[in-house]
Amino acid sequence: MALTGAMSAGISGLKAHMEALNTVGNNVANVNTYGYKPGRVTFRESIYSTQAAGSAGTNMVGGTNPRQTGYGCSIGTIDLDMTTSSLESTGMPTDCFIQGDGFFLVGPKDVDVNNAEDAKALSLSRVGDFRFDSDGYLVDGVGNVVYGFVTCNMDGADQADEAGTNGDGISTQLVPIRLPMKAVGDAAQGDIKPGDALFPGVDDTGHNVPAEEGTDAENSTGDCIAYNSLKIDSNGQVSCVNDDTGDPVVVGYIALGKVTNPNGLEHTEGPYFTAGDAAGTLTIGTANSSVTGYLNNQDKLGNADLDPENMLAAGSKTSLQPGFLEASGTDLATEFANMIVYQRGYQANTRIVTVTDTMLEELVNMKR
Repeated sequence: MALTGAMSAGISGLKAHMEALNTVGNNVANVNTYGYKPGRVTFRESIYSTQAAGSAGTNMVGGTNPRQTGYGCSIGTIDLDMTTSSLESTGMPTDCFIQGDGFFLVGPKDVDVNNAEDAKALSLSRVGDFRFDSDGYLVDGVGNVVYGFVTCNMDGADQADEAGTNGDGISTQLVPIRLPMKAVGDAAQGDIKPGDALFPGVDDTGHNVPAEEGTDAENSTGDCIAYNSLKIDSNGQVSCVNDDTGDPVVVGYIALGKVTNPNGLEHTEGPYFTAGDAAGTLTIGTANSSVTGYLNNQDKLGNADLDPENMLAAGSKTSLQPGFLEASGTDLATEFANMIVYQRGYQANTRIVTVTDTMLEELVNMKR
C-alpha cells in the first residue's frame, strides 16, 4: 500500500507540474499580445488516507493527533492576473488604453440590452484597437462591434420619435456605435441639406429609432456619412468631421463595463472575457462618467420606478488614453523563475516514480 501510494503521489505531482509548465509556456508565448492577462497557478494537497484516528486527552494522558497519509497534489486554481499593465504607444488616434478599471463592451450587432443583466451577453475586452467598418460600425480588430451611447435627435430631456439633424442629445440606450446616416441629395427637404448627418430619434419607450425607420426615412440614403479627422478623446467621445458638409459630428460615447470581482471573469478566447456569476454585478458607465442617467433613457421619460441596477456608473475616475494599447501582463523574469521551480518539481516527482517502480519490481521478483 505504501509503495502504490508513493507511486500515486508521484504521478499526481507529474500531472500538476506539467499543467503548471503549460501555463508558464502560454504566458511566455503571449508576451507580445496586447491586453493579455497571465495565468497564475496554485497547488493544493490531494486526499488523505487516515491510518489512525485522533483521540481526546484525559486527566492523566494527553490526546493524540490523527495519523494521515497524503496522496500527492493537484492544481488548485489557475487565476488570471487582472491588474492593469503598462501602455504601449501605437500612434493610432482610434486606439484606446483604459487608464483604470473597466472593460470595453463588444459583441454582435443584434444584442438587445434592456438592463445591466442583459449586457452580460456581451464580451468584455481591454484591447481598444478600434476603427469604422464599411457599414459605419465602430469595431475592434477582430470585427466585434463596440457598444456605447450614440448621439440622437433629441432636445435635452425631450424625446423625439423620428430621426433628424438635431444631434443635441446622447441617448442612454446601449447600442452598437455607428456613424449617422447621410441625407440624400434629391430627397433632402426643408432644413435637411444634401450630405447632412441624420441622427437616430428616440421613441416613447426610450429606445433609439434609426433614420431608416423614422418619418424622415425618405431623406436617408441608407448609407453612413463620409468622414475625416476621426478621433476618440479621454472621455470616450467618438467624433469626426462630415466630409460633405465640413460640420463636426459627435458620433457617441464608448461604454465601459465594470464587475465586482474581475478575477471571476471567464476567459473565452483572445482578449475576451464573459461576466459569469463568479464575476458579480456588472455596472455600465463611461470614462470620467461623461454620460449619466439610466439605461434606455428611463429617467428622461418621467418613470417613477427606476431600477438602481440600471443607473449608469457615476463618479468614475477611469479615463481613456488615445493612441495607446495595453501591453501584455506577462513578466518574463517571473515566468522564467516559475519555470525553473516547476521544472525541478517535475524532475523530483519523476525520481519518485522511478524509485517506486524499481522497488515494486524488486518486490515482485522476491515473490517468484
